[in-house]
Amino acid sequence: MIDDFENVLSALIALRHRETEEYFTKCQQAQEEGYQKPDISFTSIDKLMLIWKELFPQRDLRYRDSKFFAAFEKDGIEQEYSATQMSDGERSVLYLSAQVLCVPERKILIIDEPEIHLHRSLINRLWVILEQFRPDCLFIYITHDTQFAAMHSHAEKIWIREFDGENWKIAQPGHSELPEDLLLDILGNRNPVLFVEGEKNSYDTKLYTYLYPQYYVIPCGSCSQVIARTKAFQNIKSLHHCDVYGIIDRDYRSEYEIAKYKENKIYTIEVSEVENLFLIDGLLKIIAEHMAIEPNTAISAIHSYVIEERFKKQIQTQICQSVVAQLKYQLNSAEISKTNEQEAKRSLDNILANIDFEKIKKEQEKIFNDALAEGYASVLKVFNEKGIVKSVGHFFGIENKNFCQLVLGLLNGEKREAIISVIKPYLPMEIPLYDN
Repeated sequence: MIDDFENVLSALIALRHRETEEYFTKCQQAQEEGYQKPDISFTSIDKLMLIWKELFPQRDLRYRDSKFFAAFEKDGIEQEYSATQMSDGERSVLYLSAQVLCVPERKILIIDEPEIHLHRSLINRLWVILEQFRPDCLFIYITHDTQFAAMHSHAEKIWIREFDGENWKIAQPGHSELPEDLLLDILGNRNPVLFVEGEKNSYDTKLYTYLYPQYYVIPCGSCSQVIARTKAFQNIKSLHHCDVYGIIDRDYRSEYEIAKYKENKIYTIEVSEVENLFLIDGLLKIIAEHMAIEPNTAISAIHSYVIEERFKKQIQTQICQSVVAQLKYQLNSAEISKTNEQEAKRSLDNILANIDFEKIKKEQEKIFNDALAEGYASVLKVFNEKGIVKSVGHFFGIENKNFCQLVLGLLNGEKREAIISVIKPYLPMEIPLYDN
């Protein structure tokens, strides 16, 4: 663009002169032959000004004496600056627009990395407008920007799967239950994929990013989204070369439910939820030693607090929530006929008849009471209470809210290997922990 900028603008000016001459010739011919003159022609520079105004509504593009200027008003006074004084983004818009408008009719335009030199807010808008002004041309974009590709929802996508220096392997992503921007993001990634619960900055994502550094960790929000996206990815045959896993909290899931998810490479951790990983004994010992606190004293105090002050007081609520979770799973897993009304009612009646509420309640009461009798490690496996991890910092002489951040900081530093070694037994062994 640096070397070609003036030449491209000169070419656009020359094109305008030709369009003006063609219009003048048509007017002469109309006058000589006695028919109505044609409407005033819409030149390439007129089109350029419309494109500019669409992208920079606060500035006008002016053309005067074969030169371009940008004009704006400040404090009631109009000010101008030339093309040579424009910002990189403005010059890019001017240059690319002029290039596209100068291309002869019915050509193929190959645009390599359209995202370069343009702010994300301008990229898609610019190329959509240019496509509208050149419907006679075929636009082919070569890009690493998956968001740009996904925003062109009408376009055909071609994925470069592999290039060995001589041979190209390409494919079309095809239909998928995954959002297109996420699918394209995964296709551009070379690492195994790990879908996790939580948001981008949640403890889930941060912790799993440290624990699985060789994976492309994708937060999905809810566990249902982890399950749905992992299954959807498994069903895309064109992506079978990618290793993809889902990891979810144990929550109130039964062993049967956990086993069923494993069939789709969706695995649970060995504690009720990811926050409980911050509370395992091995990690508490590392934190105590780091803070120069006697480990046994701190660990004993936390055991007593979690069991006596939190778990015992909530055990009936936990049992109730677990019963509800089991009922929901059985209802969601049941197949209700869709063929006719009578068959639907019959299948529903069969489902309800086979659900034994009292049996489920007794099973869950036993699980939670056994955990209470067995002690701290068993409690962490069943106790579903995210707030606990935010209330133990004071046992180490720090603010409660800073405890998890301290753990993550140490995990990203000199204590990394020690922390991974104590957390590893609680992680699904089916998901490889690659060497760092």
